[in-house]
Amino acid sequence: MIKVDQITKYYDTFCAVDNISFEIQKGEIVGLLGPNGAGKSTTLRMLTCFMLPSAGSVTIKDYSINKNQLEIKKLIGYLPESAPLYHDMLVYDYLDYAAQIREIPAEKKNRRIAELADTCGLNDVMHKSIGELSKGYKQRVGLAHAMIGDPEILILDEPTSGLDPNQIVEIRELIKKIGRQKTVILSTHILSEVEATCDRVIIINRGKIAADSTVAELKKSGSEEHFLNLSVKNADFSELRSRLSSVHGVKNIIENQGKEGFTSCRIQCGSSDEIRPAVYETIKNSGWVLYDFHQESKSLENIFRDLTREN
Repeated sequence: MIKVDQITKYYDTFCAVDNISFEIQKGEIVGLLGPNGAGKSTTLRMLTCFMLPSAGSVTIKDYSINKNQLEIKKLIGYLPESAPLYHDMLVYDYLDYAAQIREIPAEKKNRRIAELADTCGLNDVMHKSIGELSKGYKQRVGLAHAMIGDPEILILDEPTSGLDPNQIVEIRELIKKIGRQKTVILSTHILSEVEATCDRVIIINRGKIAADSTVAELKKSGSEEHFLNLSVKNADFSELRSRLSSVHGVKNIIENQGKEGFTSCRIQCGSSDEIRPAVYETIKNSGWVLYDFHQESKSLENIFRDLTREN
């Protein structure tokens, strides 16, 4: 649905986006993740036709941003980080105004506003002025505005910025709900946001793509170092460590606090796929009862730091 092919964007001599490529399919929720100044917002501005790339191309449903900007804008709903809302207007009047700008026919307008009030949880505030609303409700109004024309693609720039924890959870749930029907791209530097809402993450660092995969795949491939956690019944830790240390590829063994009657440890190793069978055989041949044995996932935060740290 969206194809970004080797786009670059310069501001004078500064390269904000450097030769990046990716594709997004219909129905995906994709997180554009990166530190501040990485090039996320510049990329979104090019996708929304707010600016053109210095080089490369973007096509959305076979429309080119260089030639078919009006057609592309009809396909996209955009919520900037600070939604430009009119605080003196009632919520209903504001959405009615937005519908008129989108040239939604009068016979469909009221039905569309009612649908969005229900989808975005605005029914209780439709006749309040926007200026009276909490930041969370203002974001909901901004989302409703972005969706008023029933776009196929929704682009959200830092959608939970400035919200309190309860509001963040509500907006994330709303994004997931919307994502069942539309293609959603959200830009953020908040790692938990990506884990909570996205099918896939594209990490941008200093204008380049540092990673493009699902969160699960990213965690699995994020490091050459792996950790295995195991717990066995009625074993002495010194003997357990001695026997496991003989397994090829085991680098370190650390005792963990386990249940009474069980000995638990954390094994640092290289390739866990190669080591797990050998560890299992060692436990089995020693006559111990294996209670728990699992690979420890590396946190997205650590992977993000590895991919975006300064050289």
